[in-house]
Amino acid sequence: ACHHGYSVQFWTAAKICNALMEAQSQKRILQLERQWSKTDLIILDEVGFVPLSRTGAELVFQFCAARYEKGSMIITSNLEFTEWTQIFKDEQMTSALVDRLTHRA
Repeated sequence: ACHHGYSVQFWTAAKICNALMEAQSQKRILQLERQWSKTDLIILDEVGFVPLSRTGAELVFQFCAARYEKGSMIITSNLEFTEWTQIFKDEQMTSALVDRLTHRA
């Protein structure tokens, strides 16, 4: 993607979670989302490798939901989708996220 001129950002799940939690505490989540919306491709690595707090998992979900149909994402995980409830702590939220990620994949 980089070689073809697309803008790309690479994040681990833990790092994006920390960035989102910090932005939330500073009331600048929307600013961060606008910044990311200008990126053609976001790679989210190691989803499920480091446990996320409930708040962190919700923020990562909100990020992915906001990105839905607005920009491309690549997500890597060693876990199957059926195990993602371990990451996002909520079956309904996990189901909604997987639905968004696979809708036009």
